[in-house]
Amino acid sequence: MKADPQDQRRLLDLQAVDTALAQLAHRRRTLPEHAELDALARQLSALEDERVRAQVAVDDLDRDIARLEGDVEQVRNRAQRDQTRLTAGAGPARELEALQHELASLKRRQSELEDAELELMEQRETAQGTLDDVQQRLTGTRETRAETERRRDETLAEIAKEEQFRTAARQPLADDLPADLVALYDRIRESSGGLGAALLRSGRCGGCRIEFSGADRARIKAADPDEVVRCEECRRIMVRTAESGL
Repeated sequence: MKADPQDQRRLLDLQAVDTALAQLAHRRRTLPEHAELDALARQLSALEDERVRAQVAVDDLDRDIARLEGDVEQVRNRAQRDQTRLTAGAGPARELEALQHELASLKRRQSELEDAELELMEQRETAQGTLDDVQQRLTGTRETRAETERRRDETLAEIAKEEQFRTAARQPLADDLPADLVALYDRIRESSGGLGAALLRSGRCGGCRIEFSGADRARIKAADPDEVVRCEECRRIMVRTAESGL
């Protein structure tokens, strides 16, 4: 392929823009915030599971406490009725004696129930503390996630703005070069990791960094200035300038 030496040199400008765009795309993919948000998502999922377990523990204790409170209330009501009957003194002595025994039994039962309720309330206080701690950690982690998302979005906006600027600069540059030269450059770039043209500097390919022998240098030097020379090793376009060392 033939191309004006000046157009070949301007390929390096086009390559610089494409390299910058590739770097921006890589930066977008590898933002540290992406990994941070993935880790935070796992933390939030684990914390939410922990919160559910803590809430279930509190709810179970509340249900058990409510049941005991109901039992205590029933015992109190029964004892109050018995005490009223005993105070009235109506009825046979044997029945009044039975009421006294029942009152003693009810008192013991009430004491047992109240002790059990007190124990459950202590457990409930501990369980509530666990739940409060999990919810506090959840709130803190959610705030961290929101801050990380804000930093990510700001950086992505900056990258998008820079990409827009670079893309706008690329189009007129590519349009001003021969279409067949740009097409060749694009094909090579797509198949060679994003690098389609490189400067030949001091007898070394700027693409694969191979250093040419004397015979290869002589061959390249003998090529017409408008000949599009490609590296035998990496097949990239080698742009010749005064720095090429030929």
